[in-house]
Amino acid sequence: MTKPKSPKRVALYARVSTDQQTTANQLEALRESAARLGWDVVAEFKDHGISGAKGREGRPQFDKMLKGVTRGEFDLVAAWSVDRLGRSLQDLVGFLGDLHAKGCDLYLHQQGLDTSTPSGRAMFQMMGVFAEFERGMIQERVKAGLARAKANGTKTGNAIGRPAVGADIEDRIRELRVEGLGMLKIAKAAGCGVSVVQRVLAAS
Repeated sequence: MTKPKSPKRVALYARVSTDQQTTANQLEALRESAARLGWDVVAEFKDHGISGAKGREGRPQFDKMLKGVTRGEFDLVAAWSVDRLGRSLQDLVGFLGDLHAKGCDLYLHQQGLDTSTPSGRAMFQMMGVFAEFERGMIQERVKAGLARAKANGTKTGNAIGRPAVGADIEDRIRELRVEGLGMLKIAKAAGCGVSVVQRVLAAS
């Protein structure tokens, strides 16, 4: 007689960008999916008030979850959406690579991605192709920016005039806007002026 297959050991991950927000809705949806699919939720990780632009070292619960993956404690990591894990396609592909190296799969509720299925694995491979494209586009923009700055008279390539806003702040501004915050609240949460918020969003 065939022995029944054990349910997947699943870790849930949720993140919000400000302390005024809650991870409750994300986790509730993930728990419902786990119950429907017969998964065993063995751990939940929640990062509060932390931007997705921060790396692993800046997200303590995310780091703790990955350590659990390394120890082989989970068969699958589930998150509400791709932007809960990182701010770029490169981040996601790198994260997926780390998971698969340890025999762990990924489920994204909003995108309907499950890398334990054939269609999910195919989508992951396509993401790798687009990540390479994204990386190339970023490199081209950096080169073009340096060339433009030098053409404007700076030997080092630094832009003339208004100082640039850090990429992490720009990512945080866009993320907070997507989450429905107004200009003033975004400026306060990101630690910048309203004019900076307006400029970043206008350029998006």
